[in-house]
Amino acid sequence: MEECALIASQEGVQALRGGAFKPRTSPYEFQGLGKQGLTILSEVAKKYNLLTVSEAMDIKELPYIAECIDIVQIGSRNMQNFSLLKELGNFSNPILLKRGFSATYQELLLAAEYIISAGNPHVLLCERGIRSFETYTRNTLDLNAVPALKELTHLPIFVDPSHGTGRRSLVLPMARAAVAAGADGIMVEMHPHPDLSITDAGQTIDPETFRRLVREVRALRLALEPLEKKSF
Repeated sequence: MEECALIASQEGVQALRGGAFKPRTSPYEFQGLGKQGLTILSEVAKKYNLLTVSEAMDIKELPYIAECIDIVQIGSRNMQNFSLLKELGNFSNPILLKRGFSATYQELLLAAEYIISAGNPHVLLCERGIRSFETYTRNTLDLNAVPALKELTHLPIFVDPSHGTGRRSLVLPMARAAVAAGADGIMVEMHPHPDLSITDAGQTIDPETFRRLVREVRALRLALEPLEKKSF
């Protein structure tokens, strides 16, 4: 975590994400360090002046998570956990709401409405890939979601090309594509030694690729800004 935070801060990244509570398809896979993981994440992020992002899975975890984490993530499997969404309305933390892998745009927006109508307007949407017939990639990254959701809502749209593809070789090009489509932010998984990552090693990029990604998407965003201001 220290190595990742140092690299992120050097590249001007704003937030550090760590999954202390991780919903896994298999009960035998690593499911996070719980509160210990949140403590590590919080301490390291403060040291490097980064915001923190971590996932909440259960209502009983929320008070502790909201106290020590800046941005609360709701993962794809909990996008329609309506009791959890309503409870998030009682907190002021921004909520990063990931699209369910079988959810429509309308269902994602209505999930956001559960949080907003309960009192918390600070919702960030995240496209993280949908389930399709393709098996080469882990999911099918639906970049239509970026301009489509911008037509439908004022909420910021983030893209997660790590989960969206499941292949580290595709993370960089799809991050570029996401920015070209108008994404407000990118979330990726990085590890100093990706093959040794305890979860999702196949989609985790190394520091060199991460640095290249940050610089390329930033340059692309700057290049697009003058075009967006022009009237053709």
